[in-house]
Amino acid sequence: MSDLAFETRAARAGVARPPLLQVASVPPLHPSVTWLLPTQQALEAALSEGNAFVYARNANPTVALFEEAVGDLEGGEAVAFASGQAAMHAALLSLDLRPGDHVAIARDCYGMTRTLLLELSASAGVRPLTVTASEPEQVAAALQRREQVRALVVEAIANPLVRVADLPALAAIAHRHGAALVVDATLATPLLVRPLEYGADLVVHSATKFLVGHGDVVAGVVCGRGERLAPVRRLAQVVGGVLGPFEAWLALRGLRTLALRLERQCQNAALLARWLAEQPTIARVHYPGLPDHPDYALARRLFGGERFGAVVSFELARAGRAEVERFLDRLQLCLPATTLGDLFSELSYPAIASHRTLTVQERQAAGISEALVRLSVGIEAVADVTADLAQALEGVHER
Repeated sequence: MSDLAFETRAARAGVARPPLLQVASVPPLHPSVTWLLPTQQALEAALSEGNAFVYARNANPTVALFEEAVGDLEGGEAVAFASGQAAMHAALLSLDLRPGDHVAIARDCYGMTRTLLLELSASAGVRPLTVTASEPEQVAAALQRREQVRALVVEAIANPLVRVADLPALAAIAHRHGAALVVDATLATPLLVRPLEYGADLVVHSATKFLVGHGDVVAGVVCGRGERLAPVRRLAQVVGGVLGPFEAWLALRGLRTLALRLERQCQNAALLARWLAEQPTIARVHYPGLPDHPDYALARRLFGGERFGAVVSFELARAGRAEVERFLDRLQLCLPATTLGDLFSELSYPAIASHRTLTVQERQAAGISEALVRLSVGIEAVADVTADLAQALEGVHER
């Protein structure tokens, strides 16, 4: 290029450099929008393939590495999206829902998932059906009474009440009625359970949370196998809600420490759940690792009996919204945040955050009281977290 003008050489700096023979130990970041092929015939073949690296909305090498990594951990394949909500939207749309179709959704699912389904019902004529996922017999009866049930949407560990879904039973029920089982496994991650192995058709993650785990990426993933995932990938390309390469690079960085992070977080959560259960200012603790939790035996069976997740919910005694807000405002170490799954411990008030789109009556029906607080446990020393919670609880009923 030395015979070209300065302006040309500057504009083309580093372009079309031959690949290195060495392999980088850290996944490379590919921010390019497009890729060059040697001939137009090669370009035509790549465009026909659909997933070749031609245009970043179709496929990107960094994003593909993240998808391959998550797919491998889940025992299937994965398609990445710009957020967990975009991933759930694509998962539902991929089922080719038609006007009049029913979609059953667990009563205690994440609030925005319920809102998404309600908006789909308004725009596409899909009919939502609320079920109690923790009672498979009730789910079976509800699906039996309806025709055209196309999907059952549940959470492996429900947000925020941390109920555990009986995935094998629910998969059998859904498939008996011709419905797909869609599992949001955000709170579980493939370290605790791989829903595809229990019959799930699609698995959704808000990778923003535990998968990435550092609070610096918004991302989503849909996992599946074979033809079930093909329409999901097509939707990503057509609608364009794809994950950016920089976000995918950060997500890969976070994913590599998932096992270490979540192992520590699960250990801490178990200790904190037992401590909270002993506090007179706490009326009730929700954690599947406690023997008195209604899903304790199921969680031991599905999760291998060693880890029970890193989210603990609890209800303050004799408390309403004012007392909960006072408790959260007194925190000094733990963060009152509208997310979960980070390295540090975070507390959230579902009534004004994750489930704010539900009416008071809908929250009550789901078991989400005005006194409920969700704690996403981090990797800090447990003694420091308990000290912060203790001092905050002391001021709950102060005036």
